[in-house]
Formats: sequence, structure tokens, C-alpha cells
Amino acid sequence: MTKQTVLGRVTQLAKANIDALLDQAEDPQKMLDQLIRDYTSNISEAEQAVATTIGNLRLMEQDHREDVEAAEEWGEKALAASRKADELRAGGSAAEADTFDNLAKVALGRQLQSEKEAKTAEPTIASQTEVVDKLRSGLDRMKAKLTELKPKRDELVARVKSAQAQNRMMDSVSSIDVLDPTSEIGRFEDRVRREEAKALGKQELAASSLNAQFEQLDTLGASAEVEARLAALKTAS
Repeated sequence: MTKQTVLGRVTQLAKANIDALLDQAEDPQKMLDQLIRDYTSNISEAEQAVATTIGNLRLMEQDHREDVEAAEEWGEKALAASRKADELRAGGSAAEADTFDNLAKVALGRQLQSEKEAKTAEPTIASQTEVVDKLRSGLDRMKAKLTELKPKRDELVARVKSAQAQNRMMDSVSSIDVLDPTSEIGRFEDRVRREEAKALGKQELAASSLNAQFEQLDTLGASAEVEARLAALKTAS
């Protein structure tokens, strides 16, 4: 992936509206997982691109400084040769003066070449500096978004699990119809009622048997009273 492509991806991801993407996603958790993978991958690529671009930029800056310094040195050499030529010409040594003037011309030519190379490199250096600044800025924003995404993803997963647990609980509850006599609770309640009815029947049966026994005792008592009174009458007569 080229630096320009990386820069485009970094710019796009750095400007991405995460909340809007999540609102449009059918499955926010999958969207967050994919975003985390995208950001992690592009951050790694962007870091490599930044390192490479910075390295190339520093080399260009170093070459530019050397060209500027070379231009200054050749300018100083040209000036020195020109002055020497003037001194020799003033002293009557025209031939030697021409030699130093030629040296001055050579030095000036080298100076012009160094200045040209330095000037040619300046737009590229400015462009690469801008790319590095944009990559760094985008990289920082992507890292910030990734830092924001991870807890948001964890929060969303926790909410999804909680909602799923609540749904399972509600499904379990809704599957039990307390008004349905065929449901487990209905059958259990019917069983309890039958047991209660049986107990009431036994109690009633026991009570009626006891009452019959007491009635029989009352009858025996009345008969005994009759016999006693009959005996008393006979004795009196």
C-alpha cells in the first residue's frame, strides 16, 4: 500500500463518524469488531508509512542542507579566485590572472548547480513535510478513536448479553401459562387441589362417623334411663 493510499485511508477513518456508522449498522457489534480491525490494521500501516516518509524526508533535508552549504562554499571559492585574479592582473601577470578567473567561473558554475538542486528539492520537501504532518495527525486521531471504540465495544457486548439473558428469561416465563390447566403449574395446582379435597373428604367422613357414635351413645343412654324408670315404678307399686 503506497503512502498516498495510506494517507487516504487514514484521512477517511480519522474523519469517520462512528456513531452514525453504528446507527446504520444491522449488527453494531459486528460493525464495531470490523472497525477495530480496520483501525488496528491501518494504524500499523500508517505508522510504517510515517516512519518511511520521515526517513526519506530527513534524507532529502540532509541533501538540501548539503546543497546549500556547497553553494555557499563554491561562492566563497569563486570570490577568492576572482580576487586572486584581480591581484595578479594588477601585478602584471595577465596569464595567471586569467587562470584564476577561469577557476572562479568553474566555482560559480558549481554554485549555480548546487543552488538549482537545493531549489528543486524544496517543493518535494514541503510536500513530504505536509504528508508527514497529515499522517501524524490522522494517526493520532485514529488512535484516539480506537481507544474510544474498545470500551464502547465492550459496553455494547455487555448490553447485548444482558438483553439476551433477559429475553431468555422472558421466553421461559412466557412459556408457562398459569391459567392453562395443561401447564406444569396448572397440573401441579390441580394435583394439590385434589389432595386437599381428599383430605376434606376424610375429615368429613371421620366427623360423620364420630357423630354416629355419639348418637348411638345418646340412644343407649335414653334406653338405660327408660329401664331405670320402669324399675322404679315396679318398686313403688
